[in-house]
Amino acid sequence: LVLSEFKNNKHFYIESYGCAMNFSDSEIVASILAKQGYGLTTNIFDADLVLLNTCSIREKAEQTVRMRLTNINQIKKQKPGMLVGVLVCMAERLKSKLLEEEKLVDIVVGPDAYRSLPELLEEAEGGQKGVNVLLSREETYADISPVRLDNNGITAFISIMRGCDNMCSFCVVPFTRGRERSRNPETIVQEAHDLFSRGYREVTLLGQNVDSYKWKGEENQTNKEAAVLMNFAQLLEAVAQVNPLLRVRFSTSHPKDIGDDVLHTIAKYHNICNYIHLPVQSGNSACLERMNRTYDREWYLNRIDAIRRIIPGCGISSDVIAGFCGETEEEHLDTISMMQYAKYDMSYMYYYSERPGTMAAKKYADDVPLETKKRRLAEIVEVQYQLSLQNNLDDIGKTFEVLVEKTSKKNEEEWCGRNQQNKVIIFPKGNHKVGDYVNVYIESANKATLKGRVVGN
Repeated sequence: LVLSEFKNNKHFYIESYGCAMNFSDSEIVASILAKQGYGLTTNIFDADLVLLNTCSIREKAEQTVRMRLTNINQIKKQKPGMLVGVLVCMAERLKSKLLEEEKLVDIVVGPDAYRSLPELLEEAEGGQKGVNVLLSREETYADISPVRLDNNGITAFISIMRGCDNMCSFCVVPFTRGRERSRNPETIVQEAHDLFSRGYREVTLLGQNVDSYKWKGEENQTNKEAAVLMNFAQLLEAVAQVNPLLRVRFSTSHPKDIGDDVLHTIAKYHNICNYIHLPVQSGNSACLERMNRTYDREWYLNRIDAIRRIIPGCGISSDVIAGFCGETEEEHLDTISMMQYAKYDMSYMYYYSERPGTMAAKKYADDVPLETKKRRLAEIVEVQYQLSLQNNLDDIGKTFEVLVEKTSKKNEEEWCGRNQQNKVIIFPKGNHKVGDYVNVYIESANKATLKGRVVGN
């Protein structure tokens, strides 16, 4: 599906915030709008329709989107007829405020309601507010071919499931994205085949918790007793078999669900990247219990040990929350020691932000002072800085297979790509092009980047 083929003299502009799932959803929305004749524009001033694909995971994310909506409404005053809409998490959580109280938007669309966009646009064009935030137990958009909004034509997301059944006490996702449901594996594999045939060389399988992917057939997806016809390890293998030149990544794993079968599948196929994002959130069992993470410190340590044993050299990253409800100094130090044990290559690190409607907001007092949260976060960030730097310094003298993705931002004469462990590597261009695999010998490193030269190509 090519956006330029569809024209009704109207254009849409879309911004995505938050997780990879949101960026993937934007591509589904782009496909639906293209079929309605909308062309894509990267200039907001040329847009007839402006959409923000939003995130509610933290208060700061919501504040960022609100500020952006305020700015967009200033543009809207200069362009009568422009429609503004919000999608996904903030759409479901704050629909009334955005529509009625603050009057910032014309359209509000939840994550399971993208198919209704044409009708909602018609309502908004007629002066009504277009709203649909109904959640579904069946919707996976399996039949929609996403419009790829990336600009390198090499890497792409494939959504394999939607929603989440984990009720982590700090998280709004189960309330904003609904219950978990898996997508037909045949459509996933076909999408991977299609991407490879179009020149893509890396796909990332996406889900809130990919390890709980379970396909039971079209008629049995909501039947808990039905037999599982394909699990995540089997799906991962099926996608890897599309072509050995197609790299496969996935995100996100949950420590309670990632089994040795998945790890052995990664080890079996060269084109499944040796990289796992395994959020820990806290390194203390009591804090993990308050978070309702359904695993303890020992379980997580066991999973780290299994990864190191079955996939030597595997890259591991994580999510870490500082200052969750009731967190003591000892519990904080347990998180530090967990990071040091796991030796994460990188982490997404935040201090706790209470989200209305979550179990934590209802059950626990947000009792860690802000100053303490910030101090603990700073300590966590410093630990990760040292881990990232040392991990990268340890790679000096090694040679990695790198997929060429784009020109380096800092030097037009250098390529930028990633190795299997998801590390960014910079090297001279030579005669290579985007989409090539090259072997790069690492000569220097800092905490974020490896630099080297091509060898043997």
